Amino acid sequence: MEKLIMIKKKQIIENCLIVFVFLAFSFHLKAQKDTLRSNWMVGKWGIMVHWIAPGPAPAKGPWIKDLNTAVNNFNLNRFLSQVKESGADYLVFTIGQNTGYYTSPNATLDSLVGYGHCSKRDLVLEIAEGIHHQRKRFIAYLPGEIMESKSLHKGFGWNAENQNTFQYRYTDFIRCYSLKFGKLLDGWWFDGCYNLWAAYYIPRDWKLWTSAARAGNTDAVVAYNDGSFYVGSLLPIAPYPYQDYLSGECWKFWQNKIVVGHEEPTFTTLPSSRFVKGTQCQFHVMLPIDCNKDWMHDTPGKMPPPSYTDNELFPAVLNVLKVGGTVTLNVGIYQEGYISSQTLDQLKRLNKYIKNALYK
Repeated sequence: MEKLIMIKKKQIIENCLIVFVFLAFSFHLKAQKDTLRSNWMVGKWGIMVHWIAPGPAPAKGPWIKDLNTAVNNFNLNRFLSQVKESGADYLVFTIGQNTGYYTSPNATLDSLVGYGHCSKRDLVLEIAEGIHHQRKRFIAYLPGEIMESKSLHKGFGWNAENQNTFQYRYTDFIRCYSLKFGKLLDGWWFDGCYNLWAAYYIPRDWKLWTSAARAGNTDAVVAYNDGSFYVGSLLPIAPYPYQDYLSGECWKFWQNKIVVGHEEPTFTTLPSSRFVKGTQCQFHVMLPIDCNKDWMHDTPGKMPPPSYTDNELFPAVLNVLKVGGTVTLNVGIYQEGYISSQTLDQLKRLNKYIKNALYK
């Protein structure tokens, strides 16, 4: 009898331990989810603009090629007013890409390649301050490579055969920006992190890159773009915790869904929750919605109208947001620093549609 009682006590203790471990693990998972950097992105949408120094095509007048003249002419107040009117929750803005010029001073860049590659005006800092004044979030865009920027190759140590020197110098460049922007920088979107094309390939030390990106703000969200949906990929290229949200580059929406691929045959997909399946990576999709579905206004004069009707665009955006995903809509911007009135009007209608659908 005593032996039987001892066995039962042992079983009870073992069962209690199992329950305790299960509860502890559950609380650990919940705590992780409660503290994810990407929590602010759940069910949110934002806009992105490709104002790549010395700027996209103008609405009127000559296309200015001088870096400082173009940056000084950027109409900050008008642009910030448009972002506010749009209702977007956040803005993604380009520091630079492929031209060898950047819209924000960087001491590390100056030391590596010399002066003249950064504007004197700190346009990115001014925009970040303005966006935070609106209580919105700000994400900075940079490429993860400089293959097309020949003038930077020597200083950064760009070498297709061995990118170790480039990797360390470029992350110092990123760290310099991160420390300067601090808490004004809510995240990064790094382009060109491809592993499909040998010319772009860099065997990245994800910890090194992410620590540089978060040097000024440990809460900054980070995404690395490998082409994502555009090249048929459904998963983040970097593991958690180095990538907080899916880069999400996408060719287009089709029948209220996300198109995967950019050549026929393609297929479509939609998220079932806020996370990319099997990960703690925030689901995110990004695509252009005007300029003939291109990423930048490239012809002087008036932009083409929005590429989607409201009925084509709005339900697709809602399908992602309603399960906790995130959507970034890339819109064209003139060199003067403002987006087209037609696109702005559509964004305002979208914001109203989303509020009526999700918060009524």
